[in-house]
Amino acid sequence: MILQPVLHPLLLVLLCAPVVFVVVREIVSRSLSERSETKRPDPPTRSGSTPRWLWPLRLLIVLLAFVMLLRPGIPGGTSQTLATDTDIVLVVDSTASIVAEDWNGDEPRLTGVRADVQAIVDEYPGARFALITFDASAQLRLPLTTDATALMSSLEVMRPEVTDQSRGSSIGIANRMLADTLSAAAKSSPDRSRMVFYFGDGEQTASSEPESFGSSAKYVDGGAVFGYGTAEGGPMMKTTGRGDDASTGSGSGGEYIEYQGAPARSVIDEDALRTIAQELGVEYQHRTADTAPQLPEAPTSTTDYSSSGEVGNVIELYWILALALVALLAVEFARATMLVTRMRGLAASATEGGDR
Repeated sequence: MILQPVLHPLLLVLLCAPVVFVVVREIVSRSLSERSETKRPDPPTRSGSTPRWLWPLRLLIVLLAFVMLLRPGIPGGTSQTLATDTDIVLVVDSTASIVAEDWNGDEPRLTGVRADVQAIVDEYPGARFALITFDASAQLRLPLTTDATALMSSLEVMRPEVTDQSRGSSIGIANRMLADTLSAAAKSSPDRSRMVFYFGDGEQTASSEPESFGSSAKYVDGGAVFGYGTAEGGPMMKTTGRGDDASTGSGSGGEYIEYQGAPARSVIDEDALRTIAQELGVEYQHRTADTAPQLPEAPTSTTDYSSSGEVGNVIELYWILALALVALLAVEFARATMLVTRMRGLAASATEGGDR
C-alpha cells in the first residue's frame, strides 16, 4: 500500500481534526446524557432528537474523506518509459518573413515551424528544451526546461518583429547566444549530449554578411537546419505586435507589406541555410507540409529505463472510498429531505388550524 496525498498529510490532519473533534464531542456528550437519563425513574422521551446512529455516520464520512484525500493505492501494472538525456536548443526565425504565406499553399510559415517543433518534442521525450528567437536581435525566450508545454506555449504567443520597426536582420545574429547557451549547458551537465535545430528561410536582409555558427559546432552532437518557404516566395502581412493580425501566425486579416506598389514576397535562400548546417555540423532539410521532418536519432546518451527494468504504476483505490462516501452522503441527503417534507407538512397543518 502506498499513499499519494493531494495535500501534505499534516495539512489534511489540520483540516479534518476540528471536524472530527466536534463530531466526537457530540457523540460523547449524547452518550453521557443518555446514561444520566436512563438512571431517572421516569426518563423523558426524545422523539424529536437526532437518531443516535447519525453522529457515528458523520464521523465515518469525515474519516472516509480524509483517507480518500490520502489517495491510497497499490503498486501494480507496468509501463516502459524512455527519457532522452539530451539538451535541445531550438533557434527560430521571428522576422516578418516567418509569416510569409507559402506553407501548405497560403498558410504562414510559422504554422509549419510550430508543427515541426511539436514533432521534435514527441520524438525526444524527457529532453530539456531551450528556445532562442531572432530578428534584429537574438532573445532567449525559454531556458533549458523539461516542460514541453511551456515550450509550445512560448511558440504560440511568439510575435514576429513589428513591420514598421524593421531595419533588416541577419540570419546568423543568434550565433553568440547559441554558443553561450550550449557552453553553459556543457559546463553544468557535461554528461548530457546537446542538439540544435534551426528554423528559418535563410533570407538575409541586413547589409552585412551573416555571422558564423562555427563557434557552436564543438558543443553540438546532432540536430538539423529546417528551411521554410518556396522559390516563388510568399506575401507577408504587416505585423503590429498585437494579436489581431498576421503576428499570430494565422494569416488572417490585415494589410500586406508592399514593395514598389506590389505585395512584397519573401523567398527562401537554401544556399544560406546549407551554410548554417555546415557550420553546425548537422543536416539541412527543406520543409513542406506534405512531408514529416526527418529527425536524427537521439545521441548515445539517451537512457532507456525499460532496459534495466520496468517502471511500476499505481492502481488507485481512492475511487472505492469515494463510492462509499457518496452512499453515506445520500443517507444524509435523504434524511434532510424527509425532515424538510415533514416540516412543510406541519407548517401547512398549522396554517389550516389557524384559518378555522
